Amino acid sequence: MQVAIPAGRLDAAVLELGRQAGISVGVPDRSISAVQVRAVRGRLMPGEALDRLLAGTGLRLRRIAPGSYLIERGAPPRRKPPPVARPRKSPTVEPPETVAPEEIVVTGTKRDVPLYAYPGGVQILDGDAISKAEGGHGTDAIANRVASLSSTHLGPGRNKLFIRGIADSSFVGPTQATVGQYWGNSRITYSAPDPNLLLYDIGRVEVLEGPQATLYGAGSLGGVLRVVPRAPDLSAAEGQAWAGAQVVQHGDPGGDAGAVVNVPILSDVLAVRALGYVSVEGGYIDDRERHLEDVNRVRTVGGRAAIRLEPGDDWTIDVNGLGQRILGDDSQYADRGGDGLSRASTLAQPYQNDFWLGEIVARKQWGSLELTTSVALAEQYVSERFEGVDSLDPEQPFPFALPPASFTQVNRIDMLTTETRLAHNGPDGTGWLIGVSAIGNWARVNRQLNRDPEPVSLTGVRNRAEEATLFGEWTFAPLRRLSVTLGGRLTHARLAGNAEDVDQLKAFRVDPGARATRSETRLLPSAALAFKASDGVTVFGRYQQGFRPGGLAVRRDFIQRFKGDRLSTIEAGIRYTAPRLEISATGSQTWWHDIQADLVDGYGFPATANIGDGRVTSLGLSGRWRPVGGIELDASLYLNGSKVSVPIETQNTVGAVDASARLPNVADASGRLGASYRTALEDNIELQASGYVRYVGRSTLGIGSVLGQLQGDYADTGLDLRLARGAGALTLSITNLLDSRGNRFALGTPFLIRDRNQITPLQPRSLRLGFEFGF
Repeated sequence: MQVAIPAGRLDAAVLELGRQAGISVGVPDRSISAVQVRAVRGRLMPGEALDRLLAGTGLRLRRIAPGSYLIERGAPPRRKPPPVARPRKSPTVEPPETVAPEEIVVTGTKRDVPLYAYPGGVQILDGDAISKAEGGHGTDAIANRVASLSSTHLGPGRNKLFIRGIADSSFVGPTQATVGQYWGNSRITYSAPDPNLLLYDIGRVEVLEGPQATLYGAGSLGGVLRVVPRAPDLSAAEGQAWAGAQVVQHGDPGGDAGAVVNVPILSDVLAVRALGYVSVEGGYIDDRERHLEDVNRVRTVGGRAAIRLEPGDDWTIDVNGLGQRILGDDSQYADRGGDGLSRASTLAQPYQNDFWLGEIVARKQWGSLELTTSVALAEQYVSERFEGVDSLDPEQPFPFALPPASFTQVNRIDMLTTETRLAHNGPDGTGWLIGVSAIGNWARVNRQLNRDPEPVSLTGVRNRAEEATLFGEWTFAPLRRLSVTLGGRLTHARLAGNAEDVDQLKAFRVDPGARATRSETRLLPSAALAFKASDGVTVFGRYQQGFRPGGLAVRRDFIQRFKGDRLSTIEAGIRYTAPRLEISATGSQTWWHDIQADLVDGYGFPATANIGDGRVTSLGLSGRWRPVGGIELDASLYLNGSKVSVPIETQNTVGAVDASARLPNVADASGRLGASYRTALEDNIELQASGYVRYVGRSTLGIGSVLGQLQGDYADTGLDLRLARGAGALTLSITNLLDSRGNRFALGTPFLIRDRNQITPLQPRSLRLGFEFGF
């Protein structure tokens, strides 16, 4: 690959090389950080670039894992060239001598801050650690590894995500999400569900915990989930294909297949990378009323393409596009009758999620300065059908006694984003950035009652939100081991909305002022401290604010306005990093005012309201231990406590909201234990094995006496085996080893929530046998 590293300090040079080459380079001995290194330019593999960078310095380079290196004092030993980057082949390597480096770069800070200097909670996953079997589960693969991330389970493409217990409701409506989701440089959701993009050909995943308003603005109340796909390689033609067959106990079989190819068009200047995939999840829910088996099959098809151009003068231009369609044949829920894998319903409840994204990103480098500008357009279409509309309010607008009907809701969301920022990277995480951004989100919700002899359109709503922002952050070191970060974001938001499909006068009868266009201006300050108590210990504290603008929502056939909400969070933590052991602990307290929540009204129809003020307390612990080469153990635990401290009287909720209510979908405890093993066998064969057990504690479905049903309190398990030789590999993956049922989500259709005990079980024990081939 082409690298361009200017001469200068060692710490700045390895950070830049890590960004360009996608590798991790550790410098455990901070006394060598200021060593001057030479400039390196040209078409080089990462190991070759590091060798040239260190030539004449007397420092020693040690490769400790694929894509991971340590720089230490001493004469450089003789070493073999590292293997080429995945996914072209999976060469056999000896078990690592030691462990991953201390210095991991947090790129979600928008200026590449070393992990030891980052003043906040963060979880980073290497894309190579996500197997093809896991990647086919999309966002669930991340939630299985990150205890602070949780999700609803209405179905792939319909779920809401939450980080660190900041959860507003179980339903997707016109409110902005509490988690900012990003694909590379671009935001992909606003008032839309998680599109559940499948995680194939991924470079890394970062979960930034807690509000991130300074860098990411509105809609990052709980944190940010950022997935970074692999970029095109300008020098190597490579590719990989894979396929797998799945057997589901008590259900139908499934399977998946895909391929990725990287083609340099003009060596070291222009390259294309393309990916295509298809996945079928076999159904396992039976319908007793309709006498059908395994009704809940889900099909996913998608792909993406990326073009990278490096015309010279340290410019990089990326053009990316992706698309994905999810088709669910029926809802994912069951009831507690029988074996917990069946229900009785009168009709199919299919759903669909189409997602498209196009972006252009341009970067220019001047030594330690980097200019980044981007523009992206995301579109999402979500269609859902629910069973069980048995009766309506006798006054609005139908007779009380009518035959059962179904309810259809269609969301169409278009979002245009643009951002330009200038960043400076200094030593030990110091530096600054300043930027401007703009966002436009246009969302339309149409609703329909499907009843013979013909469908009836119900009140819908249009919302338009436009934001313009100036933001900045500065990290400086007033003392040798202390760094201070100050930041702020000034946002001006313009909001507007209107009714759909009904008479305007009737729609705004309850709240005539709702149709007016209005504006909000918010200044959000932030501050953080990071103290390096010793070479392996960092203590940090942080204060951050977040907000979401208001909007319009439907309550039965009326349009009402809901106010913007805001929160403030303080957190403190400690991070210990040693060659074989990493431990972190964080605690936070959040005060949340005028909480927006997407709910259901007394008849089961979606509704949105401000439900009051709340508090969330959380404690997170995580650790990673590598006792010997080739073995890694990980553990994490997350504890949450939440409360609606000052409830607001509202007619929109099912049941009353009182001061003892807890926020929905906030598990009181969640945790994970994992282990992995890697070794070289005879005949150039490599064995990799990994497994986990994950516990999700109790939570409630929603706010109010009826929605306050318990869910959670289950354990999930998984096992992955990979046997590789040369460019090929055989894989075996087993999920839900104990064939547990559990209850991931206590809802299937909101119209039957009073009458039926709905559950969403785990997928029964499943086995996937797959193969991979690199070329």
